[in-house]
Amino acid sequence: MAIVISADTELHVHLEGSLTPELLCRLDPSLTLEEAMGLYRFDSFGGFIEAFKAAARRLRGPEDYSLAASALFESLASQGVRYAEVIFSAGVVEWKGQSLDAVWGALREAAAGALLEVRWNVDVVRQFGGEPAERVAEWAGRHVSEGIVSFGIGGDETARPASEFARAVAMAREAGLKFTPHAGETSTAENVWEMVRMGADRIGHGIRAVEDASLMAVLRERGIALEVCPTSNLRTGAVASLAAHPLRALFDAGVMVTLNSDDPAIFGCSLAGEFEVARKMGFTEMELAVIAENARRCRFEI
Repeated sequence: MAIVISADTELHVHLEGSLTPELLCRLDPSLTLEEAMGLYRFDSFGGFIEAFKAAARRLRGPEDYSLAASALFESLASQGVRYAEVIFSAGVVEWKGQSLDAVWGALREAAAGALLEVRWNVDVVRQFGGEPAERVAEWAGRHVSEGIVSFGIGGDETARPASEFARAVAMAREAGLKFTPHAGETSTAENVWEMVRMGADRIGHGIRAVEDASLMAVLRERGIALEVCPTSNLRTGAVASLAAHPLRALFDAGVMVTLNSDDPAIFGCSLAGEFEVARKMGFTEMELAVIAENARRCRFEI
């Protein structure tokens, strides 16, 4: 009997990374399509950060955020995605000096009209430090009943020590939010360990965990899932090739992994496409069905 893979749950997709070049031109009419496409050409993690910033800067107010969210929801629904936890960089909104409440109102309204179930991971930027993160955590805690399910830390994981964010994480936890940091994407297994010690419920990327068998054992025993994004890792240089990607080693070690698109417009990928990438990496249909089910099991309920 044929196995039908239902890639219907997306747990790691950034709103700001979902802006297609065409949408960038709509948001910023001064851009030509060629210029917009050029913003997404890079060959390093640093280049990716610049691309992400360029996209985020084009979101100039609530209407732009609403437009971006609606476009993302339409894209996900067209792929058969029924549930998504969307990463919203509240830290970037604050950095731009915009009204977080106004932007959030626009996002909630867009989500209400989506053809899929939407939840939110409110993200802060590691480069910005602990104090801005605490402000965002306090804000997120006041909106926990409005679809926000987790608090995350993104950006350059080497920029600041994890200890700077301990208070922000504690504030988010006290408000009832889960903790979903990025870690072990471009650095080392120690960064994953740090986030495990801080109580991570899931970890964005986490692929460097493969360097430490004892860490993989802890992830397996505690059921801490890794939100793995192969195309993203290839584009940022986190892995040299798909053949060198640790997804197989993590899966075989019994670590719970999910497949995700991360920043689909920037990387030119999709959730369905990531399953196809995994097929090319040698995963069987039965194994892919397990990975798809992992995502459904790991979603955060309100």
